[in-house]
Amino acid sequence: MIHDSLVDVGNVQIAVRDFGGDQPPLLLLHGAGGNLAQLTTLARALRQHHRVVTVDLRGHGRSADGPWTWDAALGDLAAVCVKLELDRPAVVGHSLGGMLAAHWGERHPESAGVISLDGNPPPTDPAQLPGLDPEKATAELERLTGAFDMMEAAAGQTVDSAELAELIDRQRAAARALGADEKVWVEGFRRNLIQGRDGRATFRPSFETTTQLRALLNSLDLAPVYARITCPALLVLATRSLPEQEPFAELYAAHRRHLLDQARSVPHLRHLELADASHAMVVERPAELASVITTFLTEHR
Repeated sequence: MIHDSLVDVGNVQIAVRDFGGDQPPLLLLHGAGGNLAQLTTLARALRQHHRVVTVDLRGHGRSADGPWTWDAALGDLAAVCVKLELDRPAVVGHSLGGMLAAHWGERHPESAGVISLDGNPPPTDPAQLPGLDPEKATAELERLTGAFDMMEAAAGQTVDSAELAELIDRQRAAARALGADEKVWVEGFRRNLIQGRDGRATFRPSFETTTQLRALLNSLDLAPVYARITCPALLVLATRSLPEQEPFAELYAAHRRHLLDQARSVPHLRHLELADASHAMVVERPAELASVITTFLTEHR
């Protein structure tokens, strides 16, 4: 039976969804700007072999706001494990959640395993774009920074009921385009909304949380984190760009080469390039990912 609850972590409450069962525990983590509802289809696909627990990371979904640091987020997850009595859980995360899974693996050698689903910080240096002319790489990074600046400025915006209805229609269309479960997709969209008494809705995460996350990711180097992980670890990499990444197609293709080189440089880190998968792999290929995750964790029990 699926059970939703709140876990107190100091001054922050963390929203949790436990899919139940007596199989080995698995924490499933969403990406920046997401929430636990967006992982429902993947969680269902994993239930046969795992007790799946999804979490709204702080500042997302139904979890409270709080300062965003790796230590704080890892503390939230540890508190969830204690409260729900999850012993040596595997930790699987998408995007930001994948980076958090890597940090968990670094600090928890006893973990059953950690799996990152395309959990990589954005490129910030021409050296991370092999094959691109350095001058062009610098120019492309400046363009990308400008795009992220606009996204950051829009964080925490408020919309009226008419604007919200239009946005939901767009979300339904996006779900259909990706072949995703429309109901699950819209639930995930709505879960990041705070409804006001005036009928207006405010998006989460807030501008403050978004700013903190962006600074955190821009300064993150995962190579030394991977090198210190001693529990089983797997990195699943995207192999194509999202539609919205197409204006930066060369940049992202170069960055994928860098990520592959980085993964190959860590002998004990398993990696997989998921064929014809974008960064949205959790909604594009949930059944295939569930098989990859279960097979990897079963091999290392």
